[in-house]
Amino acid sequence: MKPMSKYLSAVFLAVTLGSAVVGCGSTSKTEGTGQYVDDSVITAKVKAALIEDPATKATEINVETFKGVVQLSGFVSTQAAANRAVELARGVSGVKGVTNDMRLK
Repeated sequence: MKPMSKYLSAVFLAVTLGSAVVGCGSTSKTEGTGQYVDDSVITAKVKAALIEDPATKATEINVETFKGVVQLSGFVSTQAAANRAVELARGVSGVKGVTNDMRLK
């Protein structure tokens, strides 16, 4: 191989690999692949905690996670149930914050 073609091949390879790494990274409005998996695990753990607690009606509370911040929404019968759901969500490892968008029935 000629020195120029080796150089062009190396540059092409570097650009291709760089694009692949940047394409999987997260931005302020999107998640990277690893972050998506982490958020899915957090969501599952929060849902499990809500199901296990008799004070919360887990079927009425929606859980979404984005970059470690859990959003709880839906309808609850009492403010105490909403507070308990927030408390349970905060107790899950990996949770960076909790947004309470639950409404009273």
